[in-house]
Amino acid sequence: MFLTYLRRELRRRARQAVVIALGLALGVGLVVTVTAASAGVQSAQSQVLHSLYGVGTDITVTQSPAPGSGGFGGFRFGLRHPGSQPAAGSRVSVNRLSTGTYAPVAAADVAAIARLPAVAGASGALLLSDIRLSFTVPGGGGGPGGQGSFRPPVTFSIAGVGLAGDLGPLPSGTITSGRTLARADAKADVAVVDSGYAAQNKISVGSAIAVGSASGRTTRFTVIGIVREPSGSATDVFIPLARAQALAGLAGKVNMIYVAAGSASGIGRVRREISSLLPKATVTTAASLASQVTGSLASAASLASSLGRWLAAAVLAAAFALACLLTVAAVARRVREFGTLKALGWRSRRIVGQVMGEALVLGLTGGAAGAALGYGGAALIRLLAPPLTATLGQASGSAAPGGARFLPGGHSGGPPGGARGPGGPLRGLATAPTVTVHMTAPVTLTVLAAAIALAVAGGLIAGGFGGWRAARLRPAAALAKVG
Repeated sequence: MFLTYLRRELRRRARQAVVIALGLALGVGLVVTVTAASAGVQSAQSQVLHSLYGVGTDITVTQSPAPGSGGFGGFRFGLRHPGSQPAAGSRVSVNRLSTGTYAPVAAADVAAIARLPAVAGASGALLLSDIRLSFTVPGGGGGPGGQGSFRPPVTFSIAGVGLAGDLGPLPSGTITSGRTLARADAKADVAVVDSGYAAQNKISVGSAIAVGSASGRTTRFTVIGIVREPSGSATDVFIPLARAQALAGLAGKVNMIYVAAGSASGIGRVRREISSLLPKATVTTAASLASQVTGSLASAASLASSLGRWLAAAVLAAAFALACLLTVAAVARRVREFGTLKALGWRSRRIVGQVMGEALVLGLTGGAAGAALGYGGAALIRLLAPPLTATLGQASGSAAPGGARFLPGGHSGGPPGGARGPGGPLRGLATAPTVTVHMTAPVTLTVLAAAIALAVAGGLIAGGFGGWRAARLRPAAALAKVG
């Protein structure tokens, strides 16, 4: 009897039933679409920070140099002693290394961090910038030759890496040719080159790369492998840590420490412990870098988290209100029907149950339709959304874990910025790594189930108001309208 009456009433009021179900479907569909878009943006943000950090790295530790330390100043580059000044008009070529933005710290600090209870692993690296300058020493005459000449510098980034860890950009990359660095290479003049840098400069396995030193001398390294780094990493050349320390004159020093926490929930604890252990260090996590990400990805994240969610909530509330109003109006139009049923012996509870049953069916129908609409909206986002770009804005003292390209600290009076060599233009920290990610909008079964539950809740709320209205009807008042 219940199902027969329910089917007859829904068929008789098909137009109203469709309007209620469609309103719920639109509200729920928008909620599903916005939720999927937000999940996609969060996934993109995680992908960006993950690629900038490298697989398995949760925290990086660096230290800012003291003011005025380091750097090269004009022609003082490599010319330390007045007695060693070259003759006017002679050609000078100097290849120097600099630690740039990050101050060296003792390699023993890596072991101290690795011993912390919540740390799963730690690895140190020495990030260096190699700059090769060639110029003609100015003469004393006033002619064109007396002014000397200056060639644009050649610059590229170097990372001296440990050979026993699995943290940082090199272990996270994929060897496309040759092999990676091994323990036996600790004191060898061998290098692994980034695939992009290798393609740009026509470098292959077996090629030689000239690497400078703190004294300006050049050492030739043999390329033993080509690596494709994670998106966002920007190191050009990887060499053994011991060789990098020797060339830079920084024995037992590193300037970047990669740290992996034992669990995601322990990252905050590890950060506090490292800050306590090394008070002068800058401890950076993916969460602290998230606020520095700019570009279309940041705009999409802001839009999805603010406007999108408020819009979805407003539409859902409007759908619920519409369903309630239409259900109450329908009950008001069925006064004579419910009055007659009460006169025939139907109790208020049975009438309320009938109204609630109709509302439940409408809620389920609206939920199913809304889930389909939301899934379709998410599919359109995946199909039509353009790629998103994200740039990590480098804050003072923060670390770009992938080994961002940088200029030597304090560089002034040297070649004009933007001069190109095999390493590309001179790159400062203002030129932060940019990552391109494709927009996704994942729809999970949990989201779909929650959407249907929302629609059912909306239907039951509407049915509750309608049932309350029907329960207050008196048979005598209803029968008085029969005529």
